[in-house]
Amino acid sequence: MVRGDGSGAGGVDPQQLWQSPQQPRKGRKPAFSREAITAAAVALADAEGIDAVTMRRVASQVGAGVMSLYSYAPDKETLLLLMVDHVNGELSPPAPLTGDWRADLKAIAHAQRALMLRHPWLPAALFNRRWSFGPHTLDFVEYALAALRPTALDGGAKLEVFSLITGFVAGLVADEITQAALADSPDRAAADARYLAAVAADGHHPELAEALFAPTRPLTPDATFTRLLDRMVDGLDAGS
Repeated sequence: MVRGDGSGAGGVDPQQLWQSPQQPRKGRKPAFSREAITAAAVALADAEGIDAVTMRRVASQVGAGVMSLYSYAPDKETLLLLMVDHVNGELSPPAPLTGDWRADLKAIAHAQRALMLRHPWLPAALFNRRWSFGPHTLDFVEYALAALRPTALDGGAKLEVFSLITGFVAGLVADEITQAALADSPDRAAADARYLAAVAADGHHPELAEALFAPTRPLTPDATFTRLLDRMVDGLDAGS
């Protein structure tokens, strides 16, 4: 998540990013704040996607000159760090833990899914980056680790389980968003179905044919997510 030299995305020291005052050190008091900049970037990403978030677009949203934004976020990668932590604040306060770690872990996953569906850019933002945990993210990680307290896992293994759950949720939500977009292209969906039917009938893929012709399960996004989450969490070994 953080490079060994102490810097995070964009070369920003995470301690400076998260614990320093949230305004430039010099000059007159600005008419906007880091919180306002981050909120504007989140709103832009929610409306138009992560690619729409540029320093110039965000500056126009808050009525600032683009150069002034660099005092708060020196590059887009740092801005993404701020955005991710900002939306993670929606996960607080979490529901009280029950003491049933599997049930609590599933509740955590459902909360993460709901967050990612509200902010469809979030799954893509989480992949292929080094991350430095901001205060909201740290609070939720602390909560997830507490949920795993009843297990025999050590601290490192608990972090691995949390990362596994987060990656699982992000992957499924990304696919869910993609499938929803494809639903607007019925011709493409029909073509895919015809292709798979032909593959299943060619005799060269018997295992795939058996899977394709197996009894259908509920295929709504909610049902699919719950079924796969149950399968994964129930199969976790909490003994080591």
